[in-house]
Amino acid sequence: MDIARFFADYGIIILLIGLLVFMFYSSRRRMKKQKADIEQKARETVPGAEVLLQGGLYGTIVEYDGEDLDKPAHVEIAPGVVIKVHSQAVLRIVNPAEGFVTEDDFIDAEEAEAEYIAGVADGDITSISDDRRAARHDEHTEAGLTDAERADKDRPQV
Repeated sequence: MDIARFFADYGIIILLIGLLVFMFYSSRRRMKKQKADIEQKARETVPGAEVLLQGGLYGTIVEYDGEDLDKPAHVEIAPGVVIKVHSQAVLRIVNPAEGFVTEDDFIDAEEAEAEYIAGVADGDITSISDDRRAARHDEHTEAGLTDAERADKDRPQV
């Protein structure tokens, strides 16, 4: 009966430690989710995005600085009517701006372009026209055409 006596003496302490661990874990998870939501809202708060302000007004972002939150955001609430609000007064994004390229998208596109250029320079990647030319060359070689006949076949018909 040593186990029963151990739990009788220390059961409350074990239970309290378990609750503390659970509270710590759940608060960290909630804080991480809130931080991700704030970052997502900052990425979507771009000119052209329709937003809901904390006062209940709907509008379209005209100007917003996501890095300096002390600068006011300019929101158009009616055609030609632009108001300045605190940048944190944006409650949520109703309709994200379509076709607007964020800085993250631009950086990703630059990196992809640099990788493509490096791949072409190394010979790892070929262009579509190079692939078509190689396929035609293979077809002509299989057909037993000479270089002159091959050049005539590749020349556009007038």
